[in-house]
Amino acid sequence: MIDEQAALDIAKARAAENGWAFLEPFSILLRRGWWPKVNRYEIGSCTNRFGAKARFVIDADTGAVLEQGYIPL
Repeated sequence: MIDEQAALDIAKARAAENGWAFLEPFSILLRRGWWPKVNRYEIGSCTNRFGAKARFVIDADTGAVLEQGYIPL
């Protein structure tokens, strides 16, 4: 299983690939899945501010990006 820092690095890299802002503060939440669901990290950027929010869901076992989204305003 990857750790929080690795998940955050994956999210930052994917945001850069997409040309999205990825601003602090970050929120990182580990959600443990019930069998057969996967454990996943839910990562958000700019969590307590308005605009430029990126959101990623990353598989905690493999590091694969499961979901991604961005709100530029």
